[in-house]
Amino acid sequence: MSVDDTAGAPLVVVMGVAGSGKTTIGALVAHESGSPFLDADHLHPLENVRKMAAGTPLDDADRWPWLDVVGKRLREAGETGTGMVLACSALKRPYRDRIRCHAPGAVFLHLTGDVDVLSSRIEGRSEHFMPVSLLQSQLNSLEPLDKDERGYALDIDQFVEKMVEEAIDALGELVGVSSAQAPL
Repeated sequence: MSVDDTAGAPLVVVMGVAGSGKTTIGALVAHESGSPFLDADHLHPLENVRKMAAGTPLDDADRWPWLDVVGKRLREAGETGTGMVLACSALKRPYRDRIRCHAPGAVFLHLTGDVDVLSSRIEGRSEHFMPVSLLQSQLNSLEPLDKDERGYALDIDQFVEKMVEEAIDALGELVGVSSAQAPL
């Protein structure tokens, strides 16, 4: 199977700023589609985690090697035929392009939401290295999907079950993803 043939093994990046629900929605979409799930936060080198935990935004020099690892993991999932749903901020077009250079068949599910909702979600989390103080820098960096990028923008201001249903429907149109399980 080629990496571009995502109908049998979708390569989905659930993207967005901190607090948008990438991990929650990504894991549920993976479950519903019968694909493995990976949170790209677990692929950051320790130095990146320390930097963010200290409230210092990453710069591109920090991100490029991490994005290469992310793209390679997606490519491997496409090559093995398992597909993958991966949570990754992917805030800028060049970051998404970097991922696509390794996994050209990847599609992006962009979780969008109001700053107040995002802030309250971050403040309510425990055991995560991203402080609410970095949210504004992420929002300032965010470049929504361009019209020529395969993807879908999903509003987070709705029930999780509805978000997953909408995501599966959108991915079905983009890459042939369907629910492998009974509907939520």
